[in-house]
Amino acid sequence: MEELFGANGRASEIVEQAITLVMTYAPKVVLAIVTLVVGLWLIKRFVGVIDKKLGEKDPSLNKFVCDLIGAILKVMLIISTASMIGIATTSFIAVIGAAGLAVGLALQGSLSNFAGGVLILIFKPFKVGDTIEAQGHLGAVAEISILYTIVNTFDNRRIVIPNGNLSNATLVNVSIYDKRRCDMTFGIHYDDDIDTAKAICKRLFEEDERSLMDPPPRICVGSLGDNSVNIMFRAWVATDDLWPYYWEMQEKVKKAFDAEGLTIPFPQRDVHVYNHSGVEAGQTSQ
Repeated sequence: MEELFGANGRASEIVEQAITLVMTYAPKVVLAIVTLVVGLWLIKRFVGVIDKKLGEKDPSLNKFVCDLIGAILKVMLIISTASMIGIATTSFIAVIGAAGLAVGLALQGSLSNFAGGVLILIFKPFKVGDTIEAQGHLGAVAEISILYTIVNTFDNRRIVIPNGNLSNATLVNVSIYDKRRCDMTFGIHYDDDIDTAKAICKRLFEEDERSLMDPPPRICVGSLGDNSVNIMFRAWVATDDLWPYYWEMQEKVKKAFDAEGLTIPFPQRDVHVYNHSGVEAGQTSQ
């Protein structure tokens, strides 16, 4: 009987302790969960407002800033929630700091990409919508995030380039200026008239509405090649018209040269075949 009463007493003590713990920590846990849910919702709304405001002013900046602010606010929310439950935030922050140091050492490449993203947003070598040529790829910038820049190529491919590589390597911004020079070279035969070829290029330039008069075009003999006299044709056009202008002008010049009897030469080689039989003419083999 004494053993039975002793066991019942210990069980009742455990139950009382459990009830005490539940009564003590249950409100804190519930409050922490509510705080976490509401905090995440508020952070999402706050980041959404920043995204909308910055998106109207600077689409290149909003993705980077929103990701950074969202990450910082979520870490602060988790620390606050932990302190509400009763976890010592001092030791918690120390653990996070040590873990952050370890992760930072392990992810040096990612930190380099983060620093590269900051440099890109500060110095703005390009922005969302620009056409760039970098790391062997040519395309339009679709997004600049914390670690990577996303480029959509003109043949509908999606290229993800680390920001560290973009900030430390040569980069060409193709669309930063509103007009570009279109360089073309057309070869004519040495017997053809140079003035006629230049007049044709000038006429085609003046007839095309996309041609810009300022700066004026440059049409001259660029070089004397092995097989042709090379007419250099340099015209200024709007950046968006560059490649359509180039492709169409190639066809127009070829047709105009043909109509005027001008020849665009191509390399020719005379091949002589000798039969080395080892027998000279007039001799017979033994």
